Amino acid sequence: MSSACLMPVYERLPVHFVRGEGSCLWDDQGNQYLDSLAGVAVTNLGHSHPEITAAISAQAATLMHSSNLYGVTWQETLAATLCSLTGMEKAFFCNSGAEANETAIKLARLHARQRQITAPQIVVMDGAFHGRTLATLTASGNPAAQQGFEPLVPGFLRLPLNDSTALNALDGNPQICAVLLETVQGEGGVRLADSHYLQALARLCRANNWLLMIDEVQTGMGRTGRHFGYQHADIQPDVITLAKGLGNGLPIGACLARGAAANLFAPGQHGSTFGGNPLACRVGHTVISIMQRDRLAERAAELGRQLLEGLTQALAGHPQVAAIRGRGLMVGIELKEAIPDLTRRALLEERLLINVTRQKVIRLLPALTISPEEIRILIAALSRLLHSNQQLRSA
Repeated sequence: MSSACLMPVYERLPVHFVRGEGSCLWDDQGNQYLDSLAGVAVTNLGHSHPEITAAISAQAATLMHSSNLYGVTWQETLAATLCSLTGMEKAFFCNSGAEANETAIKLARLHARQRQITAPQIVVMDGAFHGRTLATLTASGNPAAQQGFEPLVPGFLRLPLNDSTALNALDGNPQICAVLLETVQGEGGVRLADSHYLQALARLCRANNWLLMIDEVQTGMGRTGRHFGYQHADIQPDVITLAKGLGNGLPIGACLARGAAANLFAPGQHGSTFGGNPLACRVGHTVISIMQRDRLAERAAELGRQLLEGLTQALAGHPQVAAIRGRGLMVGIELKEAIPDLTRRALLEERLLINVTRQKVIRLLPALTISPEEIRILIAALSRLLHSNQQLRSA
């Protein structure tokens, strides 16, 4: 087996996984690993969930695709369910988070056109990540990821996250049409948007007729201890974007809108060949049904407290740990400096899947179905890893 025919856009670790169950993965050599990344917040229900497997099998044997030229019953069912959960009014289905955010950006441009704004600006945040298409890459706050793809898409205005002074300075700006942000920046280092900041932002959007667009691609579907991250701040967005955990591994994205934003698109202004097909939408509906029945958002809140408290205790006083923060089962351990090959060492020495963002933030995104015992195993493995690294530095 060789990766020679693959474009080298990933720095892959030396393992091939062939099977998964719950929070565990097995490689082609039979080694077992604890997955604390869940495919980057995708397999929220764990690997090979039997009800998801059954839904995929049943729908694949019935109808996978018919195109959006015709009615799609499962698409209508999933749209109604998502709108009921969020207070939104209409949904558009696509295949990924980047596509969902592209949809939101196009809605913002149409909103600007209706307001006769000729050079519209969408406010975005430092440290944000919204995707890798040209528009969503521009909206993201990672200069390294943007390098080489210039000229970037015009029409974005960047602010520091949680900076109320910078936010208030925008009041009355006639070129702004929308604000797009994450309530917890995942790729940005698990940085939380302050609830008071989000509430002030919502008030400013209402006062200026700006669309408030919340990127829930990573924080949605119970990850933060509520169904959606914005619910912690008790605000109501105009546009919400989803993906990742909605399909538990099957590609699906969604853009939800309410009020004027829900009626901006006309036939022919947007679309997707595969988006909203019967297979993806049936799986999405099944994911939500399981989440609600098993109260997985509440479970994520409780297990997230266990994880944060356990890490805080196990790593107390560690000279390389600058901060531990998170919400629900979205946790970051910020290091004072980067540790080379940390993800590789975790994989090979501890049989543990982790991710490092911004060079020095260990990001943990375990399945919402992870057990309390697996949480304890995760804490112990990370503690051994970081303490052994400190011993190597001291030697």
